[in-house]
Amino acid sequence: MRVVKEAEERRNEILDAADELFGSKGFDGTSTTDILEKVGIARGTLYYHFKSKEVIMDGLIERYNVRLLSAAQEIAADQSIPVVERIIRVVMALNLSGGSSKEIMEHIHKPQNALMHQKIQRVIINGVTPILTGIIREGIQLGLFSTPFAYETMEMIVIYANTIFDDDMVTMTDEERVSRIQAFVFNAERLLGAETGSLMYVMQMFGSGNQGSNE
Repeated sequence: MRVVKEAEERRNEILDAADELFGSKGFDGTSTTDILEKVGIARGTLYYHFKSKEVIMDGLIERYNVRLLSAAQEIAADQSIPVVERIIRVVMALNLSGGSSKEIMEHIHKPQNALMHQKIQRVIINGVTPILTGIIREGIQLGLFSTPFAYETMEMIVIYANTIFDDDMVTMTDEERVSRIQAFVFNAERLLGAETGSLMYVMQMFGSGNQGSNE
């Protein structure tokens, strides 16, 4: 007997299969036939939901965006976590990991996918800024930060981080990256009116430790 599933459930099955296949075989190494065989559906059903493999990838990116922002919001709302640690955890929650994350990053950085890359950056700027602003306002009430421009400050910080630390935008050596991170943290503390050194844990988040930190 033919199994009929709700459109959203079937769509997610296709995305789940593509996520696994892109992660194991790569985007270019996966065919639409691979996907429909893994899900166990006819080609017409696949094309009803997604017109091409590229559209499936776009769907995966959209789903990752929703999940990452939801995770960030959940962390931001957990007041049992200290303010500075919450900021770091929110940023870390935005890192793609598992499944086809590597393929997604390679896909969006291709020249022909510039619009998709731009779309993801808009999601980060418009979605992450208000989440982090809420935490900063908590920090202001606790005396950790002092700025009359919480949203605008976080917008500047998010845009800078999202641009400078995007390898597609700025090419850096490891040494240059460490220097940029030090400057980023140093200036973020001043923009937020934070105590010097209070945000240096951010260095560990970027995997650079505390080496060569500015006094």
